[in-house]
Amino acid sequence: MKNFKLQWIISEKDHYKLIRDFLKQQHISKASLTDIKFAGGDIIVNGKSQNVRYRLKQGDQVVVVFPIEPIGKGIVAENIPLEIIYEDEYLLIINKPPNMPTIPSRQHPQGSLANGLLNYYKEQGLQITVHIVTRLDRDTSGLVLVAKHRHVHHLLSQQQQLGQIKRVYYAIVNGLVTLNSGTITSPIGRKSNSIIEREVRDDGQKAITHFQVVRRYPTYTLVQLRLETGRTHQIRVHMSHIGHPLEGDTLYGGTVQHIKRQALHCHKLTFCHPVTYEELVFQKNLPDDMHSLTTEFDK
Repeated sequence: MKNFKLQWIISEKDHYKLIRDFLKQQHISKASLTDIKFAGGDIIVNGKSQNVRYRLKQGDQVVVVFPIEPIGKGIVAENIPLEIIYEDEYLLIINKPPNMPTIPSRQHPQGSLANGLLNYYKEQGLQITVHIVTRLDRDTSGLVLVAKHRHVHHLLSQQQQLGQIKRVYYAIVNGLVTLNSGTITSPIGRKSNSIIEREVRDDGQKAITHFQVVRRYPTYTLVQLRLETGRTHQIRVHMSHIGHPLEGDTLYGGTVQHIKRQALHCHKLTFCHPVTYEELVFQKNLPDDMHSLTTEFDK
């Protein structure tokens, strides 16, 4: 098993800094440094182990070796086919099909994306535990961002909290949306008599959804949606709130006349790579069940 590593060449602006301060600037926490020191990691400068009080020099090569992560016992590896859109040593992008949970739950302890990931890592000879960055509901399809190490997960989670991971969705909603575009700003909170269902309520959390009509059909509308916040069930709650629940979303007033699951797909994902700093953009077209509804009246 290989340890996860990060490395840098020290520039003039970081000359004479303590390693501790330099690594803090790289968002490596004090807890992570303690873990590196006592759980099998290392800090190497020019091929030699150093402690955090070493003063860096311009041109130094710094390598941080993270300890191998223990694999959690709560998830069982399962041989589940995965559609991997992109992979490098730091992260993966996966196109999740509908009717697959992102992580196991009491209702669905098996068959999740996480179960399949553990098996994939095992086949690749990687001792990696599962770090999902952008979860999707069980019935929602589309792009999911996965970190291959907890430090990468930490970096991506920081981006997510700052709204720097952008997701664009397609949804098929009931009825004809009259406005060509709009923004929904109604706060969302948990429904008082449910542990699952959410609703628009005055004491809820801030929630902002932008929508744009792509095409209108006789009884439903294809819309594109972009989120500024990431509340649970946000798109589903907001579209239901304005009188256009998602097709197939019986929890929020949709019907299963045209599709048997909520017609929601994460179509586009944009973010800055946490290590290379390259802007990455991924897109995935509608799955078959939603695509068939958008072509039904083109025949």
